[in-house]
Amino acid sequence: MSEQVSRFAIIGGGRRSEFFLRLARDLPQKFVVTGLYSRSAEKRSEVASRFGVPVRDSIDALLADRPDFVLVAVPRTVVATVTIDLVERGARVLVETPPAVSVDEMRDLWSRVGATDLVQVADQSMYMPSHLAREQIARSGVIGTPTSVHVSSNHLYHAVSIMRVLLRAGKGGATVVARNFTAPLVDPLNFRGYTGDTEPGDKVTTLATIDFGNGRSGLYDFTENQWFNPLRQRRLVVRGSRGEIVDDRVVFMEDPQTVIESRIVRRQTGIDHNLEGFNLDNISFNGKSVFRNPFATASQSDEDIAVALLVDRMSAWTHGDAPAPYPLADGMQDHLLGLAIEQSAESGQPVTTMEEPWARAASPFED
Repeated sequence: MSEQVSRFAIIGGGRRSEFFLRLARDLPQKFVVTGLYSRSAEKRSEVASRFGVPVRDSIDALLADRPDFVLVAVPRTVVATVTIDLVERGARVLVETPPAVSVDEMRDLWSRVGATDLVQVADQSMYMPSHLAREQIARSGVIGTPTSVHVSSNHLYHAVSIMRVLLRAGKGGATVVARNFTAPLVDPLNFRGYTGDTEPGDKVTTLATIDFGNGRSGLYDFTENQWFNPLRQRRLVVRGSRGEIVDDRVVFMEDPQTVIESRIVRRQTGIDHNLEGFNLDNISFNGKSVFRNPFATASQSDEDIAVALLVDRMSAWTHGDAPAPYPLADGMQDHLLGLAIEQSAESGQPVTTMEEPWARAASPFED
């Protein structure tokens, strides 16, 4: 965690912006929303009432507060337009996913703002504590060279992000083969809460393979509403040349005749008679910490911790104190492959992506 206070503005008052508004509410000594702008006066009033943050009636007024950066959390149909406008004003931007709608729109956005190095993407997928712990284990070499990643937890570009970061897959061409399968499933919970449904309804599961080249591959497995449905568990498998990580288990060779199975252990306080408060304290492997929660007093969910880590690094980056949190080029590559998954599933044919204009851009997630 960096030492400076993160000061950021927000454009948009929808559900995605609430992750960042909660952050400022729960850790006010560390994160400050300098202002929020929404075209809707009603929405501005609602946000001010619920979260107690200042609201502004124009982008000019928002930038007058001199935030470290501006979070763009608007509908995807206008996100590229807003991003371009902010970059032309010289603002640093953290743009919600996806950064543009289509491949052509991404190419246009890159041609207009790519060279400025002012835009990062708000994909907190790899900032989840459990994923950061697995990444550290994978990078340690204990399972050898990571060669494939199976993700069954979140959709399209988010899942692709997890694959690419863990594999250090880069931004070159890839081949996607996807299929949709429909099967009955009870859907008891969505983002509004429990539905009361007890009868199975048709739900689509998409399975896809991604050949990243150089012996690296991904397996995508996602069922509609899997984010919320407690009847579908999340899975992450990282296979390497000398072992594998399967959720919280790690199998590896200690020496030529000894295979070891170890556990990734989460220390969660506040359970049973523990009086430290309900917080994630740390995650360890083989007796050593591989993730320590820098916000352990805030009683946050893992998703909120991930957002906090992303915003903290974003602010540190704006001050030149940290690598880029998630560059625009990476967000575009994730979305490019997410679109390829959809296209292949709909057509029943393989889809091969080519190297795009952003492929050569620097990234902290490539060796």
